[in-house]
Amino acid sequence: MSKIAKVRARQLIDCKCRPMVEVDIVTEKGALGRGSAPTGSSVGMYESYVLRDGDPNEYDGLSVHKAVENVNNIIAPALIGQDIADQAAIDHIMIGLDGTPDKHVLGGNAIYSASIAAFRAAAEEAGMPLYEYIARGPIKSVPIPSFNVINGGRYPGVTQAFNEFIIMPYKADSIYEAVEIAVRVFQRLGTVIKNHTGKAPGVGGSYGWIAPSEDPDAVLSLMQEAIDECGYTKKCAFALDCASSEMYDAKSQTYYLNGQRLSSDEQIDYIKKLTEKRNFVFIEDMLDENDWDGYAKAHQRISRTLIIADDLTATNRERIERAYNANSIDGFILKPNQVGTITEALESHRYAEERGLLSITSGRSGGVIGDVVMDMAVGLGVGFIKNGCPRSGERIDKLNFLMRAASLNDGCVMSDISDMIRF
Repeated sequence: MSKIAKVRARQLIDCKCRPMVEVDIVTEKGALGRGSAPTGSSVGMYESYVLRDGDPNEYDGLSVHKAVENVNNIIAPALIGQDIADQAAIDHIMIGLDGTPDKHVLGGNAIYSASIAAFRAAAEEAGMPLYEYIARGPIKSVPIPSFNVINGGRYPGVTQAFNEFIIMPYKADSIYEAVEIAVRVFQRLGTVIKNHTGKAPGVGGSYGWIAPSEDPDAVLSLMQEAIDECGYTKKCAFALDCASSEMYDAKSQTYYLNGQRLSSDEQIDYIKKLTEKRNFVFIEDMLDENDWDGYAKAHQRISRTLIIADDLTATNRERIERAYNANSIDGFILKPNQVGTITEALESHRYAEERGLLSITSGRSGGVIGDVVMDMAVGLGVGFIKNGCPRSGERIDKLNFLMRAASLNDGCVMSDISDMIRF
């Protein structure tokens, strides 16, 4: 392996046309790695800081020229000459330069983009796909994708408290069938919603259909109808990303749900009843990102699904450790940009894996083509992942990535998660 010879950053835009940082790293031998930092629509308070310029005259304050300058003027001189194969050293140099827990001096978006670029440059120099570089050899499986087909949130005439209504074709015979199931069910779901409401559904903020009802169970009924009509009743189950911090009122310590305000205990009881009525592979972020006591109660009371944290853990090893010690979760959502470097994300994954917790990789709402989370999902051998809706280029790219990886590796199959199912 050679040393870093060049680091260069620029401002581009993500799939939602918001400015983002992109970084190129070139080695002495000419290997190029490129990385960019997507941003989520729902961003937890414990995520690494996204540094934006705040200039209302450019992209309504969302431009990232300061972060770009930090890469070109501060990070680049420190990384040039570093061994491209030593990811941990590269990342810790940037962490040290910033000097803050949330990376708000240089910007988590600046540091993370450079971290990805270095990771990709190392794989390029090794002459292998990044997922193979991560796996240290050929892969034997690709994860089961899951699909956010109905988007909750606040829309005119409806406030659906739960953020993502997900189908998971967990019993598909192959990755190819899993993708076809998602496409067919999603397209059929549009017709089902129209038949029930009398009008074509709108497109939500994450490109799924806008929730046609505030009642989560009514939404799930429509999804089940589409699944049944497509003939996939025995091959699909549900999942939910509640994103409950978005609907939590700290003053009253209550959650908005279906026209009511619920306590933490009432929220848990409601979700428990849902899991007893329908089959869920996992439920994510069912409570606020600071409701540690609630998560411990939920994990005790709810047994028919996996309890997964995202905002609570923020891909942060210390927060994952706290949740593990409290027996609060079955796994966490692995979003490397939440913690801000590849090294820290891999440390969180290893910590969880050693203790029997699941890592579930996920893209972000403001996604990019060629997202490093796909290489991590395949290279780390996780069982299932979050892909988003089967619509829009960067989400389709993730599905094509899985099918391509399976095709390029003889004998590669889709993961079997039967030992993880709780229903």
